[in-house]
Amino acid sequence: MAVDIQQVGAQLEATLLPSQQRQAEIYLKEQETKPGFSLALLQIVTTDSYPLATRQASALFFKNFIRRNWVDEDGNHMLPQAEVATIKNELIGLMVKVPPRIQTLLGEAISVIADSDFWQQWDTLVDDLVSRLTPDNPVVNNGVLQVAHSIFRRWEPLYRSDDLYTEINHVLSKFAVPFLQLWQNTDSVIAQSQNDAQMLKTHFATLDLVLKLMYDLSTHDMPPQFEEHLPAISSLLHKYLTYETPALAGDDDEPGLLEVVRADIFRVLVLYTKKYEEEFRPHLVQFIGSSWNMLTTIGPETKYDLVVSRALEFLTTVASIRQHAENFNSADVLGQVTEKVVIPNLSLRESDIELFEDEPIEFIRRDLEGSDEDTRRRAATGFLKKLMEQFEKPVTDVVMRYVDHFLAEYAKDRKSNWKAKDTAVHLFSSIAAKGTATAAKGVLSVNTNINVLDFFQNNIAGDLTNADAEPLLKVDAIKYLYIFRSLLSAEQWIGAFPLLVQHLNNSNYVVYTYAAIAVDRALYLTDEQRQPVIARESIVPLSKDLLQHLFKLITKDSKPEKVQENEFLMKCVMRVLVVIRDAVTPMLDMVLTQLVNITKVIRHNPSNPGFCYYHFESVGALIRFAGPSQPEKLESALFPTFMEVLQSDIEDFAPYIFQLFAALIAAQPAGALSQNFQNLVQPVLTPRMWESKGNVPALARLLCTLLPRGAEQIAAANQTEALLVIFQKLVSSKAYEGHAMDLLETIVSSFPATALENYWVPMITLMLTRLSNSKTENFEMRFVRFYHLVSASVDKGLGADFFISTADRVQENVFTPIYTSMIVPNTQKLSRPHDRKTAVISLTRTLADSQAFVDRYAKRGWTITCQALLQLLINPPIASSADDSIIEDRDVDELGFGAAFTQLNTCKQPPQDPWPEVQDVKAWVGTTLREADQRHSGRIGQFVNEKLDAQGQAALGQVMAG
Repeated sequence: MAVDIQQVGAQLEATLLPSQQRQAEIYLKEQETKPGFSLALLQIVTTDSYPLATRQASALFFKNFIRRNWVDEDGNHMLPQAEVATIKNELIGLMVKVPPRIQTLLGEAISVIADSDFWQQWDTLVDDLVSRLTPDNPVVNNGVLQVAHSIFRRWEPLYRSDDLYTEINHVLSKFAVPFLQLWQNTDSVIAQSQNDAQMLKTHFATLDLVLKLMYDLSTHDMPPQFEEHLPAISSLLHKYLTYETPALAGDDDEPGLLEVVRADIFRVLVLYTKKYEEEFRPHLVQFIGSSWNMLTTIGPETKYDLVVSRALEFLTTVASIRQHAENFNSADVLGQVTEKVVIPNLSLRESDIELFEDEPIEFIRRDLEGSDEDTRRRAATGFLKKLMEQFEKPVTDVVMRYVDHFLAEYAKDRKSNWKAKDTAVHLFSSIAAKGTATAAKGVLSVNTNINVLDFFQNNIAGDLTNADAEPLLKVDAIKYLYIFRSLLSAEQWIGAFPLLVQHLNNSNYVVYTYAAIAVDRALYLTDEQRQPVIARESIVPLSKDLLQHLFKLITKDSKPEKVQENEFLMKCVMRVLVVIRDAVTPMLDMVLTQLVNITKVIRHNPSNPGFCYYHFESVGALIRFAGPSQPEKLESALFPTFMEVLQSDIEDFAPYIFQLFAALIAAQPAGALSQNFQNLVQPVLTPRMWESKGNVPALARLLCTLLPRGAEQIAAANQTEALLVIFQKLVSSKAYEGHAMDLLETIVSSFPATALENYWVPMITLMLTRLSNSKTENFEMRFVRFYHLVSASVDKGLGADFFISTADRVQENVFTPIYTSMIVPNTQKLSRPHDRKTAVISLTRTLADSQAFVDRYAKRGWTITCQALLQLLINPPIASSADDSIIEDRDVDELGFGAAFTQLNTCKQPPQDPWPEVQDVKAWVGTTLREADQRHSGRIGQFVNEKLDAQGQAALGQVMAG
């Protein structure tokens, strides 16, 4: 059935209306499977009769559609080839016609396509781009350059490889010369358009893209074409770095094209100074002088923030090269740098204070250490730190004079001159910290020419106890503790921590948020023995009041977007729950009610991934620590709420909820599944649930947790085959092969062998097909693990002979090459203790009881099995990049958001020992082999004498002797 383009357009318009959005998205998802759907979206994008907002919605949906449906994990196109070809042919032409906002969205789609197809499956693209460049049409040129930027910017984070360099050389051979010619033409047109503001803006937009592309094309090596014309390129860069015209200036708040172009130039200068300093050295001096002049004359308006931070980054790069840093090596120059460049850009401006008061969460995100935001203060601090690395004592002496000056100014009038103290504190912090601060411990190394703790006691601590101190000075004091937290001893933290907790009661948003940030990091802090610096016992008495107040701050505004605005508060909740562990039980009702209510609110409009993550981590911590004692209470409160979320089809939350369901089951490991979870089995086995990539890891974990207690019910309901269908789907994918094998191992461990009788041959066939057609190191290791699980499970009616006979039903004698070339060699690579233990039991039972190894493999199989067993018992594991290491049971720390699946650390389950009855492995091996020798009338001893050399006989004899 063909796509109804009018209806698609109408539904795209409906996605812009909150009341109709969900239904419209469901309709569009259903249309995705129809041939030509992507082309219908592009037709809407290019049709002027549709409103611009609808065209943008169509471009956005197209981008996301391409991301989901362009290629599978093996790089094969998922759309019909005719549709693929049409998209490639049409996109470039569209890019030169549509408005800039749509260009950006289509550019992102092109980038996705290029990831898989460029350049070998799209080798005409560069020629097509070059052919569309014009000498006099900036609109067309900008569309072409936007496409090029979308593709070439992918190179920067990639590792050097032959394939990458082949692609770059392919591009440069066709694109570099026309690109330089376009740049020259643009420069000429700008010179001729001095009095035409609109033309200047259009061509400066071209120049902006030209500079972005110069950066893209240079990220790995300087293009030969650029090196050949480096004097001319440097001249153009300097020309536009110092170019002035009122027509291109932005307003006070937003940068204009002139500021954007200057920022682009500084980005190029940083790259060329870092990577190509030798070639660029003859041209560098002019840029240093111009940067200095700009920084000493530019105003404090926020429109200049990006260009100032980039200029300071450039000077920081210059200062990192000793030869150039020597230009700063005098007290006079360092004084000028500090006074004219560092202090103006480090000091508070009115716009900063307005941001502090009007948009506090934005102020925090910009100010917080580790933020990606380009700020003047961070860039000035970075420049000063770099100078201090080169000339520690001179810089310290110069800066401390200014610190003392600003502190003296503050002392004259504490009410009016509080900004002077803010400047002093930030100056001191800039030269006090050495190296890079870590997320776990903050600053680890400090400037030995000054005393960090004395400065805190004498100048900062008072702001934590003075109720009348300016809010920003309180923030400075809290941030100082946050930055230098690892320098305080446990005794010093006993005095400092209650002060942080008190500031959670402060009425100022930034103050109490920074207090929450500092509390979180302080509670995470450990000593050299990895023990908490702040003892759990000292937190437990405070925890109820602390949690109640944090929840009060989070929920004081009931709107969904406001509740989830402040992820730092929710992270602090999570940290307190993780620290107090099972001491949460007495306050379970309060915490559980708050978390359930927050879930009900934020599900209506999930808008902050960070908040949602820490919220669900908090729920996970509650289940983990209170679940063993209160499983029914947790399930009765959480299960209905979570089901409401799933029924509302909130995609962002589904992976979290499936993990939390698994945690609820794991919290009560014995007994039958509750009725709630029995009813959940059927929906979880529905193939549609597994279509979302983000759901797969979480659903796999849920099934692996559910099966040991639900296998009997599943078998009775004839749902076993549905499980194997899911395994078949997962095992065909390299991305999900690990989850497939987790599921299969759980199935084999949970079901009696008879319940799987009809499925063994298909299961083995699927795995052998994967090994034959698309083997990966990870899948090979997982197959070895699986074999040993089956071989060791003699008590369940399995064992080596069972596996061999099943493999024979797939293909006669297929076991021999698999065992000798894959299983035996890779067994030594198993690194997890439980996996090595399983392999020891597997090999021992093979030696002791396998009839096939006597009848069919006696010549060599018994010998290599015995040797493999001895190596496992004697040698440490061989490192393997694919083998899963033991998951550390540690607390949550920093993470990145936006992935298809986000692991909830508090829901991690430690690996379970499948053989708890075997404690002393060597003793068990000896006993098992001695008993087998007696059972089989001395056969083991006979094989030892016939098959093993003297060293092997002695080693195995020692094991058997106990």
